[in-house]
Amino acid sequence: MKNILVLCDDFWHPGEVIEKGFALLEGEGFHFQFARDAKDILTPKYIREFPMVVNCKSNAINGANSNPWFEEGVTEVMPRDFADYVEEGHGFLSIHSGNAFGAGKCPAYTDFVGCHFVGHPPRCSVEVRVAAQHPVTQGVEPFTIRDEHYQVEVTAPNAQTLLTTHSAAGGDQVGGYVRELGKGRICVLTPGHIYSVWQEPQFQKLVKNAIFWCCG
Repeated sequence: MKNILVLCDDFWHPGEVIEKGFALLEGEGFHFQFARDAKDILTPKYIREFPMVVNCKSNAINGANSNPWFEEGVTEVMPRDFADYVEEGHGFLSIHSGNAFGAGKCPAYTDFVGCHFVGHPPRCSVEVRVAAQHPVTQGVEPFTIRDEHYQVEVTAPNAQTLLTTHSAAGGDQVGGYVRELGKGRICVLTPGHIYSVWQEPQFQKLVKNAIFWCCG
């Protein structure tokens, strides 16, 4: 049983959606532990109790407090600490709002995860397509969801694109990629705003595959 730490909850992305979404995966060899107030709960020692961290929150303390999560000299675990954690051999999975850090807003985090947020059209029908065969995409078939169609700019030179997404309003975008950092692994998935996305079997398969891959 893999004990996974999930960070969630910001103004635009309620923690309830993420908790209910991961509840659908419970019992598949995973147990999920959630932290909404990551600014004051996490410490470098605490995160090392877990083989990987999943981030489903943007740069906000929580849903009721939109002040920055990452604040130098205040927040115990900064992006550099996450990078050290991964470089040691741990995993990091960033889903949807974990990729909602705009260019220049928190460069240490965007450099770490390997992309920055550009925008998204209003919720719409989004096609998710497999762009490369990889353990994360193993057994995953193309699927269509109603979601926020995230547009991100991938900046990591070693990112391997695994998924593309398409909508009439948002065009063609990178929908998921992986990269290695030191001895560890990072995976990015851009879908996941509303609960119905988490109910989609192909998305569930993607997340499960990503967890196994990130855990090595």
